[in-house]
Amino acid sequence: MLPTREELTKALSQRHGVKLQQTFSAATVAVCGLGGLGSNISVSLARAGIGRLILIDFDRVDITNLHRQQYKASQIGMFKTDALTENLKEIAPYVELQARTVRIDESNALALLKEADIICEAFDDAECKSMLTDIVLENLPDKYYVAASGMAGIGNANDIRTRKITDKFYLCGDGVSDVNSSEGLFSSRVMLCAAHQAHAVLQILAGKL
Repeated sequence: MLPTREELTKALSQRHGVKLQQTFSAATVAVCGLGGLGSNISVSLARAGIGRLILIDFDRVDITNLHRQQYKASQIGMFKTDALTENLKEIAPYVELQARTVRIDESNALALLKEADIICEAFDDAECKSMLTDIVLENLPDKYYVAASGMAGIGNANDIRTRKITDKFYLCGDGVSDVNSSEGLFSSRVMLCAAHQAHAVLQILAGKL
């Protein structure tokens, strides 16, 4: 039986405290890229009771995504925005989701991100990472920005960490490894980096970061 909104809110408030949960519920977070990082970030934030998620990706679920991304085998071929919306609604039925099935670039980024309180960069392409970082830092200086750099390989999990770059810019990862490395991507390490990003969002909202 599906719990009511009030029942879920009460359960989250018991875990987080009423005031902090109200802050989470009032927040809007944009997740740019819904792969290994973004799909895991989104699940963590939905579970925490973030009120609204803006989900941005143009890609479809592929069989090679299943080992590290929050999709099901039955969703292969679906747009990631549609598949993740479906999954998040099962996890957190009252979260407001705005799915944008589009490739984010210089022409549309400001329109897509203007309503977000916090922006999460979750790409695996260096050029896309650089593009979004430049756009946000130059044009949206009032927004908090949580990006990732380095989560590939099977190296030490403790190398994944969160660093403060500027007052509103945080970078998560080991800062070294490349997604194109011969060791590849491992779900546990990618999820660690995504967890750092999601936790940074919660800490920002809580005034702890």
